[in-house]
Amino acid sequence: MNKKTKLRIALGSATLVVAAATGTALASGDSSSGSERPSTAQDKQGGQDKQQTPAVVKADGANLFPHSLAFDAPSKSFYVGSLKHGTVSAVGTDGKVRTFIDDPQIVSAQAVNIDRERGRVLVSNVDYGTADRSRKDAPFKVAGVGSYDLETGKQNWCVDLTALTLDGKQHLISDVTVAPDGTAYAVDELTPTVFRIDPEGNASVFLRDDLLQGTLDIPDFLDDVGMAAVEYVAGDQLIIAMADGSLVRVPVQHPEDAQKVRLSAPLASPTAGMRLLADGSITAVSSGLLTGKPAQIQHVTPADGWQTATATVTDTVTDPVTSDVTEGPGGTTYALSGGLADLLAGKPNDGFTLTPVRTG
Repeated sequence: MNKKTKLRIALGSATLVVAAATGTALASGDSSSGSERPSTAQDKQGGQDKQQTPAVVKADGANLFPHSLAFDAPSKSFYVGSLKHGTVSAVGTDGKVRTFIDDPQIVSAQAVNIDRERGRVLVSNVDYGTADRSRKDAPFKVAGVGSYDLETGKQNWCVDLTALTLDGKQHLISDVTVAPDGTAYAVDELTPTVFRIDPEGNASVFLRDDLLQGTLDIPDFLDDVGMAAVEYVAGDQLIIAMADGSLVRVPVQHPEDAQKVRLSAPLASPTAGMRLLADGSITAVSSGLLTGKPAQIQHVTPADGWQTATATVTDTVTDPVTSDVTEGPGGTTYALSGGLADLLAGKPNDGFTLTPVRTG
């Protein structure tokens, strides 16, 4: 069975798994967390009241189907990519959505990364075969990263990463991170390949290693799903989250020394997105797409320079198909539920949800 056929079958099966466990959650769009929301600030000295608890953001972007998001503190805006339209939208804390980037070269916009130091937005270009601009007969044949001006949304460059591999395989650039020198690193969920892209858009293969080969099968959809998210961390390293719940540490100067992080317990699977916290730890979200159970928010605390780490569950989000986490206003963390199950099932939706979650 080819993967195009699997995608068609999955249009029904993914929704059935989720709906069976959540009742009317998908139909109603209810993505509120299953636990009490955190406060935006700690108690001040002198017994002053806490700030107001951050609110769930119900965004009005119908049929955008975002998979990941980033937050820009100066403008107090979230930026989300659309798997359906290939656009990137800015979302206010009031839920109002406006199109910010509309580049015809982007088929589906998956990863979104704000690089304010260089005044740009990085966007990964993918193709599930379900977008307005998709080649419906050849899904997962698009793999790239684009850079866009943070003020205007105009393209700086857009690089085709399949031109570096010429392997004829299926590709999915699931996430992008940026090092302090402006170098971007992009991970491919369907091959064990990490790409490096300099600030001018010159790309190369950074690492290809069997350690990064995917092992997770999503029934009737995709086999061998691998790298789901990446963060640049202290010590000049990349931490890569694999869909199966493992983490891989890659020293940037010696990528050949990549090795698995020894975790106290694997992250829930499939792991979908990560956020690097100020103290150097990571918050990760694991989608409940395969089980229909609430998505899990997990805190990963490193030791020994990320050779080992402790993972604990800190929160849940009722919508199982929650796919990313990011910074929010006032030091909060928000999780994105973008309606992926509806997209796979060919159903419309009326927007998406950003839910504040506990990280520790």
